[in-house]
Amino acid sequence: MTSVAVTPHPAARAAHKAPAAWLFAVAVFTSAALVFTVEPLIGKLLLPVLGGSPAIWNTSLAFFQAALLAGYAYAHALQRLATVRRQMVVHLVVLACSALVLPLKVSSLLGDPWQGAPALWLAGVMALSLGPPFAALSATAPLLQAWYARLAPASTKAGGRSAYTLYAASNLGSLLALAAYPAVIEPLLGLTRQAMVWSLAYGGFALLLLGLTAAAWRAPAAEAPPHAVVVATRAVWRERMIWLLLAAAPSSLLMGVTAHLTADIASAPFIWVVPLELYLLTFVIAFAGRGSPPSPALLWLQLLAVPAALLLLADFTAPWPQQLAVLLAAFFVVVLVCHRTLASRRPEPARLTEFYLWMSIGGVVGGAFNAFLAPLLFPGVWEYPAVLVLACLARPSKTYRRLEGRDLGWMIMGLVWVTPLYFTQLDIPDYLRSALMLAPALMAVMMRDRAWAVVVLFAAMALAGEIQGAGRYREHHRSFFGVVHLTEIEPRGMGSTRIMVHGTTLHGAQIQDPARRCEATTYYTPRTVIGRVFATEQARKPALNIGAVGLGAGTVATFVRPSDTMRFYEIDPLIAKLTFDPAYFSFVNGCAKGPVDVVLGDARLSLAKEPAGKFDLILVDAFSSDSVPTHLLTVEAMRGYLRLLAPDGVALLHLSNRNLELVGPASAAAKAAGAYSIKGEHWVEEGTSPYAEASGIVLLVAPDARSLVRYHAAGPDWSPPKYAARPWTDDYTNVWGAMIARFRGGKS
Repeated sequence: MTSVAVTPHPAARAAHKAPAAWLFAVAVFTSAALVFTVEPLIGKLLLPVLGGSPAIWNTSLAFFQAALLAGYAYAHALQRLATVRRQMVVHLVVLACSALVLPLKVSSLLGDPWQGAPALWLAGVMALSLGPPFAALSATAPLLQAWYARLAPASTKAGGRSAYTLYAASNLGSLLALAAYPAVIEPLLGLTRQAMVWSLAYGGFALLLLGLTAAAWRAPAAEAPPHAVVVATRAVWRERMIWLLLAAAPSSLLMGVTAHLTADIASAPFIWVVPLELYLLTFVIAFAGRGSPPSPALLWLQLLAVPAALLLLADFTAPWPQQLAVLLAAFFVVVLVCHRTLASRRPEPARLTEFYLWMSIGGVVGGAFNAFLAPLLFPGVWEYPAVLVLACLARPSKTYRRLEGRDLGWMIMGLVWVTPLYFTQLDIPDYLRSALMLAPALMAVMMRDRAWAVVVLFAAMALAGEIQGAGRYREHHRSFFGVVHLTEIEPRGMGSTRIMVHGTTLHGAQIQDPARRCEATTYYTPRTVIGRVFATEQARKPALNIGAVGLGAGTVATFVRPSDTMRFYEIDPLIAKLTFDPAYFSFVNGCAKGPVDVVLGDARLSLAKEPAGKFDLILVDAFSSDSVPTHLLTVEAMRGYLRLLAPDGVALLHLSNRNLELVGPASAAAKAAGAYSIKGEHWVEEGTSPYAEASGIVLLVAPDARSLVRYHAAGPDWSPPKYAARPWTDDYTNVWGAMIARFRGGKS
């Protein structure tokens, strides 16, 4: 059996000059820049609906990869048309038809998010809102490369395999656009204007492609028939599977390292951009040259970087900057090995679109595994170390003979040395644990010419690391919105205490001594600003109706008196399940003396359904892993809180954050909404356990200035906000500016 690929007919290689290479490069660069500008833009448009969970970004990436696949499949199918002219005309028509969904906006056809399947809802909404133009733009890069290979003489340096260098230009456009969005576009333009400018830029790109078509129209190769090349089917399918796997591993690693960094190490804003930038950079490096395989130096770096990453994945005591640097370095090196190997196996330009099609299929496979299967299969972000190890199969192997002699001894030695780490009941000192984990890595160096042996030894090391790391928490629970860890510790003065941790953020701590189980802890003790606000409002009214955005472990429910009522608004069903189960935490079902219930879904959508003037007190405390749902701090959100407050009511916004100065934009939003605000701070004494009592910053907002007078007189912990900022709206946010303000001296 055979398959047919097409290449330009030799007779069609005429002397007529094809369009300049730079024109193709500009078009490829522009299409890629548009693609990677719209990715964060559509995410921002969807933020008011699903919040800011890292899982939302991973699901969005999976959708983008699927749309990329659709575009590449279309580009490959278009090669069935005999001439470049026909292909150009069809693509211009597709670009024009795709523009019918513009200007860019979020489709409302699917209604509110589906509680049982938010990932499917998100993918569906993105397909309806953005799918056609995104797929059309995605198809442009492989199409232009294929056209360039057909139009440029293969005998010159401009043609032949150099068509693949346009792929480097494509990824360079993606990289620069991705960096420009948070640093330039977001601070300068509101969302409505961003969407309009992007829609106009899409039209401008269509005109650019029309100009390129006009320039290429007169080239004899544009109307030349293809010349058939026969390729053995068996060899083709084997090569296709290799392309798929070499693309799937980096795609999975991209999502895995992003989820791990944002959930378990450092939840700083825009940290998700760094792995994606590195991912794109590996494409630029791999495809800019002649497609050479990984160099010996790069393979040695892989042997060093992967064990270092696996060691840090099991060592949670390392400083987070060190973990961040090592894990990103390992990610970059492993992905570069895969992409260099992939580039070295690229076919002749006649099969260029087929090559990109199978690359995109691999991207979808890797992305779908992380976005849809991994949360069901693994209680933690285990897919990252697993794929990090398996990706080492991309290493070249000089021999495949069975193990014997010295090599067999290396393998046995590495596996035996790591075995004690599989038994968590053994009390192994830290220095010895690290030494035992590194033993397989040393043996892997000795067997570096056998890719499969390296994988087996690294897998033994990774398994030991996961077993050791799992002992840090007693239970792990995972949902679409992230990973929740539960365990029991013994902080000084508290005894046995159960804690809930979401990513890197403490969500609650409950003392297990029955006599002290209902003591408020962390940010909610009676001494904190949150505790004092509850005490002040309860002293003023015999009965309060309280709304709380964000559930956590439900600690604040301890303030509920028999005459009070409290309603939580929580987006993650898993959090609600754990918090309302007394077997885990009993703040809600055990300590609260009045009725407490929960409404699942995005808080703003849920609050919009409540009657005006319902609450005497609203607590907004919905930030997980320092990931900021900015739509809860906008002018529109403030107006929503004010609508729900009684005339003398107050809204309490908990703004403690390690990375952002949020008081400025929040207080500006309150003022723009017609409200008054006051900042409250509480700083614990040095040496105080954060489980017992935590420092915090809040903003108290009221529709009537008289409601804040009683706090002005309460002491120095209350003061007018000092940080000036432009108010955030649903159309404009500036997280970058908030981060800069935080590190210029904003206290948090």
